[in-house]
Amino acid sequence: MEKINVLIVEDEQRLAELLKKQLEDSGLSAEIAYDGYVGKELVEKNRYDLIILDINLPLINGYDLCKEIRQTNSKIPIIMLTAFSTPDNKIAGFDAGADDYVVKPYDFREILARVNVFLRRSDIKAPGSKKLGLADLEMDPDTKTVTRACKKIDLTAKESQLLEMFLRNKEKLLSREFIIEKVWGIDFDPSTNIIDVYVNYLRKKIDKDFYPKLIHTKFGFGFYCSEKEI
Repeated sequence: MEKINVLIVEDEQRLAELLKKQLEDSGLSAEIAYDGYVGKELVEKNRYDLIILDINLPLINGYDLCKEIRQTNSKIPIIMLTAFSTPDNKIAGFDAGADDYVVKPYDFREILARVNVFLRRSDIKAPGSKKLGLADLEMDPDTKTVTRACKKIDLTAKESQLLEMFLRNKEKLLSREFIIEKVWGIDFDPSTNIIDVYVNYLRKKIDKDFYPKLIHTKFGFGFYCSEKEI
């Protein structure tokens, strides 16, 4: 069986080499880029199944590199690994296209658990080429193309992941805990307002100028995607 390939973009040599060894000891294949420019070159030349990306990098910082990767690859899971821990830093990371955000110092078992979550999630999504839709909203889960009333809608990687989760669970009332697990991964604080922030982003793009409204809130319970309120 072909090994899973992970790219580590991290300028702290000791930390990068330790993480590489830990991943390889866990049966994965890992490669290191010590600055953002080399990381960009490696992503353009090679195939990776997952990227672990620091933010404070030489030449190209992690936010900008993440955005560049997302321009050509909307699917590859990106985990940001950084000492920046404020909510604004995390939101900036997700806006750049990251799938997850881990704050240093970390426990490697947490990193490995998060890596495995994304790899399992990728396996589940692989066969799902059938388009998703509700009312006049349509999404291709392979290309991440979204249209409503035949109008193309541009979403960030995290908005796209959130919309796909809603469409795969339409007409179901989804708790904050469920959404956090499916979209942001394990061990993310369900009391944070990150869900409200991204649901609001999504509503502005797919609901604001259209009818009927598709994303609804049931206060005290969670959110749901439906043509009508329940």
